[in-house]
Amino acid sequence: MDLGISGKTALVAASTGGLGLAIARALAAEGVRVAVTGRRLDRAKEIAAGLEADGHTAVGIEADLSTPDGVATAVERSVEALGPIDILVLNGPGPKPGAAATLSADDIAAAFELLVKPHHALVSHVLPGMRERRWGRILAVGSSGVVAPLPNLAVSNTGRAALAGYLKTLAAEVALDAVTVNMLLPGRIATDRVAELDQAAAKRRGTTVEEIQLESRKTIPARRYGEPEEFGAAAAFLCSAPASYITGVALRCDGGLIRSL
Repeated sequence: MDLGISGKTALVAASTGGLGLAIARALAAEGVRVAVTGRRLDRAKEIAAGLEADGHTAVGIEADLSTPDGVATAVERSVEALGPIDILVLNGPGPKPGAAATLSADDIAAAFELLVKPHHALVSHVLPGMRERRWGRILAVGSSGVVAPLPNLAVSNTGRAALAGYLKTLAAEVALDAVTVNMLLPGRIATDRVAELDQAAAKRRGTTVEEIQLESRKTIPARRYGEPEEFGAAAAFLCSAPASYITGVALRCDGGLIRSL
């Protein structure tokens, strides 16, 4: 299928590893000009150079999205290098594990600061141009915890649910401008982040990582963890031209993990 996005420009937040990197690679493979961003400029440039060596167009940009200036600078440098942003992928590191019963007021504030505020800032910078050009794709990497809260990830469940509410509301407001707004919810995808969660669970329960992984696979109908490339392919489709009538959705890419409709 021709995704119809060759020549478009994408800014992929936190794309120096994990799911963000998988999305950057998938978009680049479709001919999208990709701004690879992260706090480590050397790593962002290394990834961009690898994409360019494969015949794609990419640029590595340092981006600290924890501050307003960092967001503005990342957007400005992306536009300077590649042109107006047509595709915005919202992504970032997950917060620390923790139970809901022990959440502090600071933890709640941290959920907003980490999982809502920087993404809202990115959208605020990029959305006006998308609406003016009457074409845009905003895609957020969420979590299956948006649909079914995950045990011992209370901060993540709280912050990502807030982001989902904002994006769902936004989707209806900008649909007439041919801008789609969606979330893609990973289940157990084989990334460093999931490996860290498995290690934390093993330590908490006094067992091995292998045992935790075996238990996890048993809860997934597909009986395996997903591959980052599979997640990237789903993301690329939601950013595509054929997906122009899909907006305001939270699509699960989880091997059937969440059983509800």
